[in-house]
Amino acid sequence: MNELKHIAIIMDGNGRWAKQQGFLKRIVGHEEGAKRVRELTIHASNRGLKYLTLYAFSTENWKRPEAEISFLMKLMDRYLKNELSLFLDNNVRFETIGDLSKLPDSLQERIAYTKEKTAHFDGLTQVLAVNYGAKDEIIRAVNKAIALGESVNEDSFDALLDTKAIDPVDILIRTGGDKRLSNYLLWQAAYSELFFTDTLWPDFTTEKFDDIIKEFESIERRFGGVK
Repeated sequence: MNELKHIAIIMDGNGRWAKQQGFLKRIVGHEEGAKRVRELTIHASNRGLKYLTLYAFSTENWKRPEAEISFLMKLMDRYLKNELSLFLDNNVRFETIGDLSKLPDSLQERIAYTKEKTAHFDGLTQVLAVNYGAKDEIIRAVNKAIALGESVNEDSFDALLDTKAIDPVDILIRTGGDKRLSNYLLWQAAYSELFFTDTLWPDFTTEKFDDIIKEFESIERRFGGVK
């Protein structure tokens, strides 16, 4: 059976879900999507997963309408405030990847506080990708290497990425029907198994999550070798 430590998810389809349900505002879909994050986090923790990385806000998402961006920032702040008890009760450590410097000060403070309060936990680590883009991450890592004046190999470069000390991605899931990686974890997902589903994120259940894991367990992973 394949060893499973790290699942990453592109949570796509919130806006389309809201439209399908007859809501005039996309933000309703984002609120419903936040509920799925809670459910999947508890479920992944109970399954013994080590890392669950969720694409919450990309470097490209700044192109969205200002009102939607403002709502998403406030939603993340509220999510972290409300879900701190979930982390504390379920031995979940909270981490982020991405350039946090561009986020509102209040959200940066909330993120720092949540990390501090959960830093000692050794169960599931929930990683939110916030203002994250893989190209941006790699460029920042290259600039760190230049500043250090050192040549790099695969291991030393890996240590310069936002995901240092996090295991590579085993499964990458994208909901919502599109079949692309959208600048997400391009380095870390080099040998991940990719799963694309038409299910919109607010409809993505723990049962669908388990179905993907079951399929993953049946895959022969060769990592470029021969078995």
